[in-house]
Amino acid sequence: MLFHAFVASLLLTSTTAAVVKVCPVKPTGCSLDNLQIAGLPASLPAPTQPLSYVSVAIGTQNYTCSAEGKYASAGAVAELFDITCLSGSKLFDTIPDRLMDLWKDAPASMTADSLASMFYPGKNNAVLGQHYFVPNPSGQGLSPVWDFTSTGRNSGKKNAYVLAARAGGAPAPTGAQDVDWLVLSSVSGGLAKEVYRTDTREGQPPASCTPGSPPIQVKYASKYWLYGGSVSQTTKK
Repeated sequence: MLFHAFVASLLLTSTTAAVVKVCPVKPTGCSLDNLQIAGLPASLPAPTQPLSYVSVAIGTQNYTCSAEGKYASAGAVAELFDITCLSGSKLFDTIPDRLMDLWKDAPASMTADSLASMFYPGKNNAVLGQHYFVPNPSGQGLSPVWDFTSTGRNSGKKNAYVLAARAGGAPAPTGAQDVDWLVLSSVSGGLAKEVYRTDTREGQPPASCTPGSPPIQVKYASKYWLYGGSVSQTTKK
């Protein structure tokens, strides 16, 4: 009950009220013009395609314990929400922190989707889709997918997904507790040609584990920027 009261009070603050003011119920009319990744590490290439979507995500980074007593990545699961209409507001920069604070304090029974629906007025219009991993087409390992085919305004568009491969990574500028910033290139799907993960918050596993330990899920938040592709939101100036 205390957590739900905290969320309710947050929604009434002037900062969060900017969501209502800056991001109207139907966010599809907001422009992507002038939106750029801030603080991109020099080791990562700059985007070469026009921006199609910018989102905030909350979810979990998943890990299994190896025979050597080290955690190995087993993919991730996250919900993605449109933040295009927050462009130019302070909340655009701070929203990963705000959602991460809520996500860390959320009851164990609360999912990322239900938390975000409390934070976002008109969530059904702000939702973009899901991020998850599938077996790699080569049969080796896992591949990340951003899937907008079944939720939000792209629901029903069979090509509104991208399966991608890592093209580069860099340690998060905010510290070792946060998962790396990444750039990924499309393998299949029409949603994007390039995907960037930035502004990461947490998600790193413990330094060691006991072999045979069960898999773990570590909460995280980030921004995902999708560039290029043939499935784009409608934007207006």
